[in-house]
Parts: sequence; structure tokens; C-alpha cells
Amino acid sequence: MPRINLLPWREELRQKRKKDFVTAILGAVLVGGLLAYGYKLTVQGWTSAQNGRNQILRDEIAQLDQQIEEIDGLENQKERLIARMRIIDQLQRSRPEVVHLFDELVNTLPEGVYLTEVSQNAARIEIGGSAQSSTRVSALMRNIDASEYLRNPGLDVVETVDSGPGRNAQFTVTAEQVSMIEGNGEELAP
Repeated sequence: MPRINLLPWREELRQKRKKDFVTAILGAVLVGGLLAYGYKLTVQGWTSAQNGRNQILRDEIAQLDQQIEEIDGLENQKERLIARMRIIDQLQRSRPEVVHLFDELVNTLPEGVYLTEVSQNAARIEIGGSAQSSTRVSALMRNIDASEYLRNPGLDVVETVDSGPGRNAQFTVTAEQVSMIEGNGEELAP
């Protein structure tokens, strides 16, 4: 019987299968590499798109922060202007007080009393002068106490001084000026 050697055929088939297997593996690696590269590109696209959106949000937030600072500055300026308006309004309302103060000083002065100095610090008034006697200084203090625009008279100094033919009393009296404006902003009746 003739002998047929099938080994080369099997060997060729084995080589062909091995070659097909290597080709399939290389194809799978190539397809896997392409899929990984495509995935990487997709993720990079998503990341760059998200970074772009984040940058837009940062820019908008920076603009809003700047607007908030401007609004705070405007509110501070508004408060300062309102405070100035209040001060101006208070000064406008208190303008007649000086006139009433001088008028009241003249009205409270008894005969024989002469003023040499009048100074005011806020509502406190310091009155200096000379009188023919200390009783006239007492009359001045009573008149101040009865006054509508002055209150709380206080005697700081009374000195009897020889001047010329007689004796005079040098005095310093303090008082408080009554504001014409009540707490609610209405003027008191003169």
C-alpha cells in the first residue's frame, strides 16, 4: 500500500491557522488601540468643553463680583449722602436757634448786669460778665431758669472786684440751650 504523508498538509494548515491567529490578534490589538484612542479623544473633547463652560462661569462670576462691589460702593455713598442730608437738614432747622439764643440772653439780663463773654460748646453755654452786685447775678440765674430757650443754670465763679468808685461782681454762669427741634423733627413753638 502506498504511503501518503499527510504531515506537510497538516503542517501547512497549522502554519496557516497560526498566521490567521496572529493576524486576528494584531487586528484585535489594532481595533482595541483605535477604540482606546477614540475614547481618549472623546474624553478630551468632553473635558475641553467642560473647561470652556467652567471658564465662562468664572468670567460671569468675576463680572458679578465686580457689580456687587460697585453696588456696595454705591450703597456706602448713598449712606454718606443721606447722613450729609440729615446734617444739612438739622442745620437748616437749627438756624433760628442762634437768633433765639441771643434774643433770650438780652431778655434774661437784669439791669446792672453786663456780659463780657459768651461761648458755646454744643448745647452748653458759658456766660461771663460783671454785675453791680451778686444779687443781680442771682436774678440772672433765676431769669435763665425761667427762660424758654435756656435751662439748668449753674454758677461757676463769682468774685467781688473793686473797680473805680464801687465794687463789681465778676461772674461765670453756665446754662444749656434748649433745642427748638423735638426728637421727632418738629419745631417747638417760639
